[in-house]
Amino acid sequence: MRVLPEGRLSYGMQLPVQSQSTLYAEPWEAGAGPADLVEIARAADRHGFAYIACCEHIGVPRRLAAAMSTVWYDPVATLAYLAAATTRVRLLSHIALVGLKHPLITAKQYATLDRLSGGRLILGVGAGHVREEFDALGVDFTRRGALLDEAVDALKAALGPEEFPAFQGKRFAFAGLGQSPRPAQVPRPPVWVGGSSPAAVRRAAVRGDGWLPQGDRRDRLPGQLAKLRRLREEAGIRTPAEAGAITEPLYVGAPAWEVGRCTLAGAPERLADSLREYGAMGVQQIQVRFRSRSRAELTDQMAAFAEEVAPYLDS
Repeated sequence: MRVLPEGRLSYGMQLPVQSQSTLYAEPWEAGAGPADLVEIARAADRHGFAYIACCEHIGVPRRLAAAMSTVWYDPVATLAYLAAATTRVRLLSHIALVGLKHPLITAKQYATLDRLSGGRLILGVGAGHVREEFDALGVDFTRRGALLDEAVDALKAALGPEEFPAFQGKRFAFAGLGQSPRPAQVPRPPVWVGGSSPAAVRRAAVRGDGWLPQGDRRDRLPGQLAKLRRLREEAGIRTPAEAGAITEPLYVGAPAWEVGRCTLAGAPERLADSLREYGAMGVQQIQVRFRSRSRAELTDQMAAFAEEVAPYLDS
């Protein structure tokens, strides 16, 4: 199930503000809010971004709060809010912790989002890594991988074309319960699987329509992509998975401030030359993040990328 245009390297972004881990949040995000999210989403819509993404954590334990922050907007509420402010850009949950809820609850939420947005949902799912979230909700953290596998299978049934979907698994089972509105996308919205562990790559290959790696370095990606393709072929799945990559932090042009030694900065041609390497590996979409000191600088960077870098990504 392909949603990205063939023959080109698409680009999307994880939204700022909605999650504020110290690994990537900029200082200005602490004072930002809904109005900033709307303007950034509109900029993505205007400048050809394939998707905007929102991540999920139900709660962050005190032992991790200093690093992760406790600011994690709910993805369904956030993406629905931004759907009303945009017209074209796709809405990605990167990632949703679907193993923490019954699939019928998740299906109801995301089917409604897909219908309200005119068929723009991409359901990104992952296993999760914070034990306390699972403990608080009475879910076995040590079985989260197997739970996610079954949840994905159940969701593919629940988000399909049937008004009365049916599924029978070890943990989840349903039949004879009608859910409407149905998703706008037929036969169902795409499911992209997140994670870079061997189990996550296998899950993406066997159960996903796409793969969302978690920060794999460039030198590791070709091997991961080859494994993804091999596992998919062995499973008898003919359609390729839409594979992504998270790029280095970016800054278009010569920065007048310290953007960090890991940031890819400089002339548009230099950035495009570097980013084209992802496409050469077999990646279909790159998730970009720009260094910025304000919302205005971020949206300026988004515009500069779309106008000066993106035209050269497919050369």
